[in-house]
Amino acid sequence: MRADRRRSGIDPPLFVRPLTPDEHQAIRAGLRSPSAFTLRRCRILAASAEGLKPSQIAPRCGRPSQTARNALRAFAAEGTDCLREKSHRPASARPGIDDAGCERPRALLHRSPRDFGEPTSLWTPEPAAGAAFAEGLTARLVSGEAIRQALERLGVGWRRAEDWITSPGPSYLRKERA
Repeated sequence: MRADRRRSGIDPPLFVRPLTPDEHQAIRAGLRSPSAFTLRRCRILAASAEGLKPSQIAPRCGRPSQTARNALRAFAAEGTDCLREKSHRPASARPGIDDAGCERPRALLHRSPRDFGEPTSLWTPEPAAGAAFAEGLTARLVSGEAIRQALERLGVGWRRAEDWITSPGPSYLRKERA
């Protein structure tokens, strides 16, 4: 169906708009870039400026024609800003524990893991995450990595935290000294 629309003139092939002198210069500079992403985008834009369609650009770049279409659409939307690679992190990604909630798990880790049914007197990240959820400190079950990152945002690395994450029980001190 898409091919029929293209033949009827509804969906014309993608081409880069006429380039300004500054855009020509940015593309020429990008052709010498050590970044593979920037180099590929510049090659695609230069080929499109010569009048080639995405399906004709693809063999030149050794990439699928969808890559060329993505580059042309990005250029139409962003201009030469599309030559810099953006973050691959999804826009919906957010920390499991917000900045305001970082202090709550820290306070939890000062208590004994045995209070939460753990068989050991030392916290590790995964049981700490489970205990934080059980206590209602986090809205959902988070990973041990989320707990580690929350402590990191407070300026405390997990290794450093092991020094102060201890059981308050008297038997813990005896075991530690032995």
